Amino acid sequence: MKLFKKEVWIIPLLFFTLGCEDEIRNIAANEGPVEEPTEFSPEVNPVDINIDGFDLLENMQGHWTGSMRIIADDLDWFAFDYRPVSSSHIFGIFEGGSAGDLLTSFFVTDFKDKRTIMARNGGLLNGLYRTSYFVLDSIRYDNDNSKYYRLVDARGGAATMFMELRFKRDSLYFNAYTSRLGLNLVPTRHMTFKAKRENPDLALAAAQYVGFPLNEPARDFSRGFSTEYLYVNPGDTEARSATFLAEQGANDDIFSLADASGDPFRIQDHPYLSFLTVNIERNQEINGKPWFVYLSRESLTDTDGYLKEASFGSVFRFPEILSEYDSFTFTYLHPGNYFVTVIADVNEDGFISAGDITHRSRWITINPEEATAITIDGINVRN
Repeated sequence: MKLFKKEVWIIPLLFFTLGCEDEIRNIAANEGPVEEPTEFSPEVNPVDINIDGFDLLENMQGHWTGSMRIIADDLDWFAFDYRPVSSSHIFGIFEGGSAGDLLTSFFVTDFKDKRTIMARNGGLLNGLYRTSYFVLDSIRYDNDNSKYYRLVDARGGAATMFMELRFKRDSLYFNAYTSRLGLNLVPTRHMTFKAKRENPDLALAAAQYVGFPLNEPARDFSRGFSTEYLYVNPGDTEARSATFLAEQGANDDIFSLADASGDPFRIQDHPYLSFLTVNIERNQEINGKPWFVYLSRESLTDTDGYLKEASFGSVFRFPEILSEYDSFTFTYLHPGNYFVTVIADVNEDGFISAGDITHRSRWITINPEEATAITIDGINVRN
């Protein structure tokens, strides 16, 4: 059984630090040859969602599972779990484990005298905290009954970076482009995600709980961004991007990093979401071994603790934890019911494979705005 590659946990923050290929296939396109975007305007002209575009929030709902291309690496399986966290805000995160995480959320706001939608993208990577803000600037209806949305950097426009999403029934096509916050002359494609919507009832249950969707601001950006905290590239005199950044060398305290960055929409400002700390009790067989921890809708093991490959499609989060850690905290966690499964990577090959050691999956309920902890012991079932 080989299910997830080791490289997953080192996926970089979506638009920062690493370069991108000039030619990455565009799986967000219709059949036939695809032209790369040619307009990279620095102008930012928000779409008025009182006219069109408000449905982006509803379209984004779902447990999206599919294939991912990040820079030049192809991942056959990847997932984002998008659920509402308030009446006008929907959130999804990839939690990579010890190295960091990656989030993108979409929310209603007022910006440049328009009622519009913004995206907040970023997270943690090896002690680097970054968040960037994007604004909806383009909508298109295609002849295959799909709908296209583009969101551009809220300060530097498409000339700095942008993301595009296309929805067709229960399919999502998601591309992201970056110029490394303006360091490169032209933005190039950094990420492509092609997915199907799974488990829509989870997002619908959250929507009912928080009264989603309403056309009301989740955060007020009517006055724009404070330039005092915006990140400025070395050698520049002003920011090219609506990006906030702080680096302290560790991921231990996301709250301090958020404060240091000047991020105007920090983790503690998000309603409804929760935290879960998973602690493990080691035994002689798994001492000094890295481990995976999974949150899933279905049990990943049978009653004896042996892994069931068919259930891995129900996974929501799948971080990999370095061997020196005996605990991990899930942040920005959607409330709900989960199975928790820890797998010790005994042969340290970066995969779930024969010989790895696990336990019987444990059930847990996460309530809104709650910090919960669970200890997993009895990790002694060799697969």
